[in-house]
Amino acid sequence: MIPSFGQGSACERTNGWWCTDWLRDHWGDTLQPALLQHVELSLIAVAVGFAIASALAIAGFRFRLVDAPVGALADFLYTIPSLALFQLLVPLTGLTETTVEIALVSYTLLVLYRNMVEGLRGVPADVLEAARGMGLTRVQTFVRVELPLAAPAVLAGLRIATVSTISIATVAAFVIPKGLGEPIFVALNQNLFKTEILAAGGLAVALALTADGVLVLAQRLLTPWSRLR
Repeated sequence: MIPSFGQGSACERTNGWWCTDWLRDHWGDTLQPALLQHVELSLIAVAVGFAIASALAIAGFRFRLVDAPVGALADFLYTIPSLALFQLLVPLTGLTETTVEIALVSYTLLVLYRNMVEGLRGVPADVLEAARGMGLTRVQTFVRVELPLAAPAVLAGLRIATVSTISIATVAAFVIPKGLGEPIFVALNQNLFKTEILAAGGLAVALALTADGVLVLAQRLLTPWSRLR
């Protein structure tokens, strides 16, 4: 999989910065699988983190006593370096994808939870009063008024969580041979092949930028009033 500097094209033999022939030959067996694995790891982590953060945010928004401990726990998890968290989890869950996903989900909670709670608390009091004056129930007010008005903050948190998850997922290769971190670490440990390192790293950056762009577009489509304001 990793070329020897004594074989292949002239670019490969001299460890060139960007060997297009190597990229063409190893897209199907190295880079594309790693990219798809990276997308999978990131999607699972963000989806699970979003679901957990949503439930906690609703509880924290409704009950102030819940907010402080949940926020403190999310803060604590976010301060743990990724490699340290992986090492702490390995004795419990082993060198598995579960270990990686627990760590990635943990890093999404702070951003998602904080943005959700602050978005809900940022709804103007006069708007809530008007909703009650129209006869809306508490549930109707939450669904029709509070959630839509909190959407910009929620989506902003989702953007940050998604991009950071894609970045941290490259470190997952220390635990399992998956994701774009795998070809990077293999190249670093074996022969410092520059093309593979740059290609895998560039794909991670491109994936993060693409995800952020998609979420920006979704935010514009879902919250047109925020853009107009």
